[in-house]
Amino acid sequence: MRRDVGNPRVLLRRLREAMAEPGSPQKRLDKTVVLIAQNMVTEVCSLYLLRKGNLLELFATQGLNPSAVHQTRLRVGEGLVGDIAQHARPLNLTDAQAHPAFAYRPETGEEIYKSLMGVPILRGGRVIGVLVVQNRTMRHYSEEEVEALETVAMVLAELIGAADLLDADEFSEVAASQPGQPHYLAGTSLSEGIALGHAVLHEPRVHVTHLIAEDVDQEIARLESAVYELRSSIDRMLSTSDLSHAGEHREVLQAYRMFANDRGWLKRMVDVVRTGLTAEAAVERVQNDTRARMLRQTDPYLRDRLHDLDDLANRLLRVLTGVGLSSVSALLPDDAIVIARNMGPAELLDYDKSKLRGLVLEEGAANAHVAIVARALGLSAVGRADGVLDHIEDGDAIIVDGDTGELYIRPSQEVVEAYSEKARFRARRQEQYKAIRHEEPRTLDGVRVDLNVNAGLLVDLPHMEESGADGIGLFRTELQFMIASTLPSQKDQQELYQAVLDAAGDKPVVFRTLDIGGDKVLPYMKVANEENPALGWRAIRIALDRPALLRHQLRALLAAAAGRELRLMFPMVTEVSEFVRARQLVDKEIRRLEKFDKPRPTSLMVGTMLEVPSLAWQFDTLLPLVDFVSVGSNDLLQFFFASDRGNARVAQRYDLLSPAALNFLRHVVLACEKHEVPLTLCGEVAGKPLEAMALIGLGFRRISMSPAAVGPVKMMVRSLDTRTLSSFMEALYARPDATVRAELLRFAEENDIQL
Repeated sequence: MRRDVGNPRVLLRRLREAMAEPGSPQKRLDKTVVLIAQNMVTEVCSLYLLRKGNLLELFATQGLNPSAVHQTRLRVGEGLVGDIAQHARPLNLTDAQAHPAFAYRPETGEEIYKSLMGVPILRGGRVIGVLVVQNRTMRHYSEEEVEALETVAMVLAELIGAADLLDADEFSEVAASQPGQPHYLAGTSLSEGIALGHAVLHEPRVHVTHLIAEDVDQEIARLESAVYELRSSIDRMLSTSDLSHAGEHREVLQAYRMFANDRGWLKRMVDVVRTGLTAEAAVERVQNDTRARMLRQTDPYLRDRLHDLDDLANRLLRVLTGVGLSSVSALLPDDAIVIARNMGPAELLDYDKSKLRGLVLEEGAANAHVAIVARALGLSAVGRADGVLDHIEDGDAIIVDGDTGELYIRPSQEVVEAYSEKARFRARRQEQYKAIRHEEPRTLDGVRVDLNVNAGLLVDLPHMEESGADGIGLFRTELQFMIASTLPSQKDQQELYQAVLDAAGDKPVVFRTLDIGGDKVLPYMKVANEENPALGWRAIRIALDRPALLRHQLRALLAAAAGRELRLMFPMVTEVSEFVRARQLVDKEIRRLEKFDKPRPTSLMVGTMLEVPSLAWQFDTLLPLVDFVSVGSNDLLQFFFASDRGNARVAQRYDLLSPAALNFLRHVVLACEKHEVPLTLCGEVAGKPLEAMALIGLGFRRISMSPAAVGPVKMMVRSLDTRTLSSFMEALYARPDATVRAELLRFAEENDIQL
């Protein structure tokens, strides 16, 4: 072996110069393998890089047949090159062809070479390629040569990445979600609780750009000084007042300090510096090797300790480079949710605990040290969130469900509302509402008013029981579609609907069929831009134009409700013919069940949403065809007043408690009473005690609202006399005012109605 290998700094410099030269990426890679072969005194040097599908492709070679470049491919685990990639470990073979894993590729011409040494090319502890040298003679490569090739592979990995020699899309199996689109991920619960906030990317990895040492002794001194500073910072952390008391999280940090004081760890880094790398590059090289080894451990305890070692290495790199953490940023939001690939406990404790709301780890497990500390701090935490860093940007809105292990990145307004209600409900279960939870919502004059809840996710279901609601008046089926990255299968839909019906027991559930379009965009469904999407292609219009989508949902609903009652309704119906066409699809699916003798619901009720005012003027035709009507107040009011509810300038301009709106709703109530069709109102207004009082005065006897609103509305109902209220409201319908809110408030005060 030539003298340059004993001190590989000359080779490293030549590699850096070769990779920085102008020309095509292929020419630079070709020159690289020539340099390595010359300096390692080998007849062959070959570079394989990992491509999609876990295929290792020969990208450059000195010594093998040049025509094999980009033609020879091996699966990870196939042949000696595949074995190196699979196990992330070097191979040093005197007679490679005698090895049982040897795979002959005739196009390479490698049958004349006997000895082989190969090492994995690692970035972030993950294999991105393999570097191989070969000789004709049966030669045993020394430990120094193996170490030298590993150092070269480490530098090569960084140079390839820094020079953008490869197309990132071509070499990544992970496709980032569309910018700005909602994204859903399922992970593992690390610490219970619900957190709504904004993402803070922890950015644990310090990018090492200075790789090759100019003065080895100086680099060793820098490394030893940085390790001493790291150990001192951990000692200081353990002595702080809020961590000085005994507890599981303190024992965690003591174990963490033990790792930092491990002499073997420092010795390995010093040995790498002696091969010609800087202190920073040595830290990264040792941690890359450690990660590659520990990621392949089957013992979960050993794998979880990797997070602590990663944390130590990252903290040491920050000491060496002076790069700070997001945790010390003055711009840390008050509702910070920290996102990291992994994290040790000390790094979590660097953050301002008064601003932390949650933690999300791409790796991590419930028994990891950082999870123990997260629980001690009362944070909602989720781990094993594969690919989270590929789908999120700093500052993105995010919801962390530590109860179920679910994440909602850039959540839709409906998901935000659902989780906001859950968070508020958890935080404010007032005793006065608990006291009447099981009491009937019956007025002073004996009128029963059914109080139902709106839902759309499994997370909503426990609220029905907690709130004492009578059932689910609106289950928004589109939320399952909106949080999924692909179209939910019929089986997935059926399982959700079964879970909803199981949770409801003998209480009624009304399913609304898919209501997408407008502001409800599916990430996997391309919809043309519309100038006015609220009035565009949405809801029942999409369902009728794409009947297969609706039929699959109907099949899932019918199968889920086999042997019990099913209530379903169609959204955004504008004219009777749309309801008729949709109902025909239901009947078709019923006939299909009968034909194949499959179980069916014991009873089926099919209704319509009233959201478009035009439908109200066809009641004499419509009402004999439907089993019930449900007023969707959110959309109805925006169409009634021609006022975009998403436009801050006009959203509050018009009031449900205006004579115009009250007159319209009174017309709806009277028409349904005439045809004896059950009527419900679901929407935000039903959850406001004053508005709910007005609805009851109009004649509504079923309303549906957010779970947190049931208690306050029930208290209002139980303090109300409907006859007095209805009589009072008769005088309001003809008033010229924009709103009669003040008059209704005064009536409530005078009659001791609890709002």
